[in-house]
Amino acid sequence: MSVPTTDGDFLSRVKKTTHSLTARRRPWADFLDLSAFSLPLSLSDATTRITQNLTHFRVNYTIILLLILFLSLIYHPISLIVFLLSLVAWFFFYFARNDALTVFGFVVDDRVVVGALFAVTVTGLVLTHVWVNVLVSMLIGVALVILHAGFRSTDDLVMDDQESPYGVLLDDLDNSPHGAYTGF
Repeated sequence: MSVPTTDGDFLSRVKKTTHSLTARRRPWADFLDLSAFSLPLSLSDATTRITQNLTHFRVNYTIILLLILFLSLIYHPISLIVFLLSLVAWFFFYFARNDALTVFGFVVDDRVVVGALFAVTVTGLVLTHVWVNVLVSMLIGVALVILHAGFRSTDDLVMDDQESPYGVLLDDLDNSPHGAYTGF
């Protein structure tokens, strides 16, 4: 009996997705470069820094948030198992799939999938009585992320147009009937 090719395809997609997610992670040396930290000059500068850093370091920030959440659950083994199971569900039902999710012949919208996964994750963690831990750890994690993003200068970051929070606006310039701006 032969193994269906869909299992091989699925495993290769999981491998490809994992490689893609780790490839988008920025080097920790760049992330933690102390010479890149300074006070923002204004509120506008701070919000620009936060926007650009959240875009540029999004995988690093996600890793930090998940690590803080994981550490908050370390003394709650049942909750930790529920959390790890929900991470596996997120990976398989959202991140590792390229095609639309189909259930009983009906295509399920991605927003429904995200809502269902979020509801299952929150319900599982609430039923294991760690919702306070999760809330506090997320508040701490978000505060650390915002502080880092606000104080880390963006002068040394190299972002392509697709990564920039203004990428959509910049794309239109290249496709304009007048051509891209090249200067005088």
